[in-house]
Amino acid sequence: MAVVAALVSSSVAGAPARPAAAPAAGVPGPRAGKADLLLDGDSLTLGQMFAVLDASRVSVRLTEGARARMRRNRAGALGALRSGARVYGWNQALGPLKDRELTQAEQRRFQRNILLSNAAGTGAPFPPQVARLALVLRANQMARGRMGVRPQLAERLLDLVNAGVTPEMPQIGSLGIGDLQPMAEAGLVAIGEEAPARYRGVVGPASRVLPRAGLARSFTLEQGEALAVISGSTVVAADFVHALRRAERLAGLAEGGLALFMDATGAEAAALDARTHAERHIPGETGVAARMRALVAGSGWMTDAGRRRRGETHDRVQDAVSVRAAPHILGALREALADDRTVLEREAGSSTSNPLVFPVLGGPDEFLMGGNYDGDLLAHEIDRLNGHIADVGVLYEQLSARLLSPVWSYGLPASLAGGKVGLNSGMVQVQTVATALVPEMQVRAYPPSVLSRPAKTGQEDHNTMAMASVRALQENLDRLEVVIAVEMLMSAQGIDLIRARMDGLPLGAGTALLWRAIRRRIPPLGDDRWMSPDLDAMIRLVAGGELLDAVRRADAGRLRRTP
Repeated sequence: MAVVAALVSSSVAGAPARPAAAPAAGVPGPRAGKADLLLDGDSLTLGQMFAVLDASRVSVRLTEGARARMRRNRAGALGALRSGARVYGWNQALGPLKDRELTQAEQRRFQRNILLSNAAGTGAPFPPQVARLALVLRANQMARGRMGVRPQLAERLLDLVNAGVTPEMPQIGSLGIGDLQPMAEAGLVAIGEEAPARYRGVVGPASRVLPRAGLARSFTLEQGEALAVISGSTVVAADFVHALRRAERLAGLAEGGLALFMDATGAEAAALDARTHAERHIPGETGVAARMRALVAGSGWMTDAGRRRRGETHDRVQDAVSVRAAPHILGALREALADDRTVLEREAGSSTSNPLVFPVLGGPDEFLMGGNYDGDLLAHEIDRLNGHIADVGVLYEQLSARLLSPVWSYGLPASLAGGKVGLNSGMVQVQTVATALVPEMQVRAYPPSVLSRPAKTGQEDHNTMAMASVRALQENLDRLEVVIAVEMLMSAQGIDLIRARMDGLPLGAGTALLWRAIRRRIPPLGDDRWMSPDLDAMIRLVAGGELLDAVRRADAGRLRRTP
C-alpha cells in the first residue's frame, strides 16, 4: 500500500541552532499543517519525509499488512530460537562480548541494559524534527518484518511521534555503522526511563513527559528488540534528509543570486545558451541553464545597449569563468542532489539492522548476521554533497569579490560605495564575511568517510564516520546561507548604484522579482551606515521562503511558455 502524506503549508519558523555553526543558522523549522502517513515498509517517499520534517503535527500508523507481516516474522524468529539458534543480541551478548550466552531469564533484562550502556552520547541534541523523522524511518524499516520485532514496538515509536514527543538525542558518539548512541537515547525515552524528551517545547525526563503527553509511562522490550531500535544508520539518514532539504533550497537561491549578479554586471547571456549545454549531456547543468534563462529573460541590462550605458566601448566577448561555468558548477550540485534522493528513498525502505530473519521453506526461520546497519554509502554521498556545497561557497565568494572592483564589475563604484567614494567605504567589509567563511567550508569539506578508526577491541574495525560527515555538511550549509546572502545583498546594491544609467531598460524577469523582495526589507546603501543589521536581515531573507518563491515564480513562467 502506498504511503499517504498530507500537504503542509504556511511560513517557516526558527529551529534550534547546532553546535559549532556559522554566525547565523538558517535551519528551517516546522511549518503549520499536519502530515498523515501510512507505513508499509516499502513506499515511503522523500516528499513524505520532507513532510515529516516540515509539519507542525504528524500522524503516522502502520498498514494492517505491515502489522500482519511483523507478527508472522516475529513468530518465525521465536521458533528459530526454540530450535536452538544462537543469535546476536537475542540470546547472545553484543560487540566484543558476542560469544557470551544469555539465559532465558537474562534475555529481557538484557534489552534494557543494551539501551543503558549504548546511550553514551554527548553534544547538543538533534533538532526535534530530525529526531521525529528518525523515529518514523525506524518504524518504517521495522515494518518490513525482517528485524523480527513485534508491531507493538514500531507502534510505540509512532506513539511518540503522534503525541508530539521527541527524544533529545546527542549528536556526538555515532561512528556511522548503526547510530547506537542517539537511538539508544530514543529507546530509553520509548521505554519510559529518565532520558530527556521534548514535549510542547519543554524538556524533561521521559518518565514524567510521557504521562503528560497521554502515553503509557513504560514499555517493556522483548527478546531482540533493543538491537532493532539502535542497529541501523537511521539518525544519519534522517539528518541527511534534513540536509538535502536545505541544500535543495540553497541550490535554488544560488541560481537567483547568479541572476542578480549577471544583471548587476551586464553579463553576456550567451553563456546560458541551450545549444552549448545540450552538448555536455548533463541534465543538472541543462536544467540550471534553462532556469537561469528564465530568471534573466527580457533583461535590457545584459545587452550591448545596456553595456554601452555602463561605459563599455568594446565588445565584452566573454565573462570570467565564475560566470561562464556557473551553470556547470551549480549543475554538478543538482546532479548530486538527484542521486541523493534515490539513495535516501532506498534507505528508508530497507532492512537496516543486524541480525535479520528470513523464512526457510519446510524448516524453522533462519537468522542471518550481516552488516546491513552500515552507513558507508550514506557517508560517501554526504561527503560528496558537502564537497559541492563548499565549491558553491567558493564560487559565490568570488562573485561577491568581483563586485568590489570597478574593473571586475565593469564599472560599478569601487567597494559598492554609495555617496562619495572614499568618504564612504561601502560594502568591502560585508564581502570579507564571505571570505572569512570559505576557508572554514573548505576545511569542513574534507571527507570523514575516508578516516575510519577501529573500535571495540577490533570487533568493529571499520567505521564509516557518517555522523561526522553529516554534522560537517550541516555546518557548511549554515555557512553557505551566509555566503549567498552576502552575494545577493551586494548584487542588489550594484543594481541600485547604476539604475539611473539604465533608465528605460528592464531587469530580467526573475531578477526584478528578487531585487524588489530584497528592497522591501533592506534599503539601498547610500552614505555608510551600520552594516550588521543589513547583513542579518539578508541572512533571514535567504533562510526564509520569499526569495526562493521569486525564483520559482520565474521558472514557472518558463514552464508555462514551454510547448
